[in-house]
Amino acid sequence: MTARDAAARVLVRVVRDSSFAAAALEAELSRTKLDDRDRAFVTELVYGTLRVLPFIESELDARAKKPTKGLPWDARAALWVAAQQIFFMRVPVFAAVDETVTAVRRAGGSKMSGFANAVLRKLAAAPKPERTRALFESCPRDLRDALVRALGDDGARQFLGEMAPPPIGLRVRAEGTRDAMMKRIAEAKPSAELLEGRLSPLCINARGVGKPQSLAGYDEGELSIQEEGSQVIALSLGATKDERVLDACAGRGNKTGVLALAGAKVDACDRDPRKLERLAEDLARLRVSTNATHAVDWTIGSGDVTGEYDAVLVDAPCSGIGTLRRRPELALRERAPLAERTALQRAIALAAAKHVARGGRFVYAVCSVLREEAEDVVSAFAPAGLEPAPFPISALKDASAARLLPYIHGTDGYFLASFRRV
Repeated sequence: MTARDAAARVLVRVVRDSSFAAAALEAELSRTKLDDRDRAFVTELVYGTLRVLPFIESELDARAKKPTKGLPWDARAALWVAAQQIFFMRVPVFAAVDETVTAVRRAGGSKMSGFANAVLRKLAAAPKPERTRALFESCPRDLRDALVRALGDDGARQFLGEMAPPPIGLRVRAEGTRDAMMKRIAEAKPSAELLEGRLSPLCINARGVGKPQSLAGYDEGELSIQEEGSQVIALSLGATKDERVLDACAGRGNKTGVLALAGAKVDACDRDPRKLERLAEDLARLRVSTNATHAVDWTIGSGDVTGEYDAVLVDAPCSGIGTLRRRPELALRERAPLAERTALQRAIALAAAKHVARGGRFVYAVCSVLREEAEDVVSAFAPAGLEPAPFPISALKDASAARLLPYIHGTDGYFLASFRRV
């Protein structure tokens, strides 16, 4: 199996089977015998193709006598991979075309391989498209319009244009330990690229470190995997030692870990009990624990959560659009109407906010940049006794609301807003 074959197989799983790209890619790479260079090539092919797939399909169909959607999945994916190389990568055209024609012949015979050869030769003779235009046109119209509403036309184009594979976000255990950890990683991985996070004092943005779980310090709890913007959300609550804190939508516990390491007494909640089990396992690696965990569906009530807290964090379930550079397949999926998202997020936030003590802090966050999941949600907080309050961390410069954006901050896209109970 070649690197191109492996990339095509991953793309079939993502597009046909609705698999997540990261999981499908990891599974494919684990079963192939490719060297590091080819593994990197597969990764670039998969993510690069997903980011411009609608554009690629339209360009292929414009040069074919019949729509390529009628081809077997293996053949379709092989054509996608070839088009990505011809248009957007520094790969010799003959290599992309010849290997693809061979793959299509295996999938559908000589007649189909002749069809593929003719289409790809026409594609290779066409002018190279502008990548930013391809990225913008590949975004579904409804999502494109929503991004323009939130960020303006220029902002939407910059957001969609920031689609280069992001670094791995690493989190050190405590402030003041980052320099030593960067030195430790650099000694073990001399070819790695390591940069301090721009906003989080705990963050190391890394490339070329291999599997991060294998890094020295991970098993001992000195190092964790967490994207920088996600770290900022946890830090934005300003949790301190012995404060009673509610992490209302804890998921698998990355933010819970930050809060617990700050010395707070954290109650962690999630609708899915399995996520809480994963959370407990990771906190054990960090040698900290929660005060309690609760399986809670905030849309129907507080469950076993009682009393008031010094600080409450709601990292609400959302569209995930802020993570598009990391999960480009999200743009290809059907999405719930934004009005439904707004109503759900508002219900969750208001239910959890009832547990904020007078004078206590409340942070609402989503890994989305869309207005409907941001300002439209928090507009309902004032009648609930929550007033905007500055974030207690210098990275957010005394603001009470912020968007983190890849083209400005280098993070994934987020919205977060800070309040105090009056």
